[in-house]
Amino acid sequence: MLRFLSNGSNLFQHFTFTPVTTKALPIFTSATYSTKVLAQSEVELQKSGDTWKDAAEVLSKWGCSDDDLMTIFARCPSLRNAEPSQVQAKLCLLSELGLESSVLLKIINCRPRFFRYRINHKFNERLELLTSLFESKDLLHKAIARNPSLLCENNYDIKGVFAQYEELGVSKSDLVQMMILRPTIVSRTSFDDEKMEYISRIGVSKDSKLYKYVVTLIGISRIDTIREKMLNLTKFGFSEDEILAFFGKSPNILTLSTDKVQRHMTFILGTMKLEAKMILTYPHLLFVNLETVLKPRVLLALKIRDMDSNKQLPSTVKSLRMSEERFIKLFIKCHDKEIADELMEFYKRTKEVKRLAASSKNCRARGFPF
Repeated sequence: MLRFLSNGSNLFQHFTFTPVTTKALPIFTSATYSTKVLAQSEVELQKSGDTWKDAAEVLSKWGCSDDDLMTIFARCPSLRNAEPSQVQAKLCLLSELGLESSVLLKIINCRPRFFRYRINHKFNERLELLTSLFESKDLLHKAIARNPSLLCENNYDIKGVFAQYEELGVSKSDLVQMMILRPTIVSRTSFDDEKMEYISRIGVSKDSKLYKYVVTLIGISRIDTIREKMLNLTKFGFSEDEILAFFGKSPNILTLSTDKVQRHMTFILGTMKLEAKMILTYPHLLFVNLETVLKPRVLLALKIRDMDSNKQLPSTVKSLRMSEERFIKLFIKCHDKEIADELMEFYKRTKEVKRLAASSKNCRARGFPF
C-alpha cells in the first residue's frame, strides 16, 4: 500500500498552492468545526458567482493541472458532478491540518475517491483521537499522507486496533511508527488462533526491536498468504521451525512474493551453487533485484574466476550489499585497462538483459500484497 502514494509523487513538484479561502479557520476549537467550514465554503461559493462552476474549477484553483484533472476524473468519474462547495469544504479541512500543498495534491491525485467519504462527519472527534494517539503533528501528517483514509476510519476501529497491539506487547509509540511504515494497519489488522500460534513459535522477545515488525506484519497479512509463503520455502528443504525462526530474524521476508523467492532461490542453487540454508545467514540474497544486481554481479564474478582462477576477490555474497561504485572499483577497475574495459562491457550487457517475457506476463490483481 505504500504503493499508491509513490506512483504520483513526482507530478506535484511544479505546483503552487493557492487555496481559495483566505480566512484562517480555528483548529479543534469546537465540535462543529467541520460544519462551520462547510457553511463558510458555501458562502464563498455564492460570493464568487460563476467562478466555481463545478468541482474541476475548485481543484484547478487548488493547483491541479489539466493532466491532473484528467487523472482524477478517470479514477473517480463521479467527482465531475460533485458539489463544488463539498469539494472545497473537504480541501479546507485537509489544509487546516497543516499539510503542505504537495501532500494535499498527492492525496487528491492518488486517492480521488477520498472525496466520496464523509470526511466532514464527526471530523473534529476523529482528529482529536488521532492527535492524542500520534502525539505529534509531524507524525500525524506523515501517517495521513501515507494513508488519507485514516481520516475516515471509525473511532471505535482505531481504538480497537491500538488496544489489540498493546495487549500483544506493542507499545503505542512503536505502533505509530509501524502505521507510518505500514499505513493500512487499522483496516487490515486481524488476529486469530493460528496467527497467535505463529507469533509465539517465531519466538521473538517482546523487548526485541524486531518484535513490532513481526507482530504487525502477521497482523496485516492474510493467513492463506502466510501458509503459501511457508509452503514455498519448504520446497527448498526448510522445516517449519526454521522458516518461523527465519521470519523472526528477517520479518520483511513476509512481504516478498512467492514468485520472487522462488526465482531467487533457483538462481542461488543453480548458478551460484550455494546451499539453500545460506539465506538464513544472508537474507539479503532474497531482497536484492535479480535482474539488475544479483545476476549481473554473480556472472561477472564467475567470468573473472574463469579468466584468472588465482585472482583474489571479495566475497560474492557480501559484494551484493556494496554500492555500484564500490563494486565496480573492487571487481572491475582493479584490472588492467584492456581487461577492465572487457569486464565493464560484459557487466553492462548482463544488466541490460530483462526478464524473459516480462512484458507479456499476465498480472493477477490480488489486492493487498501480504
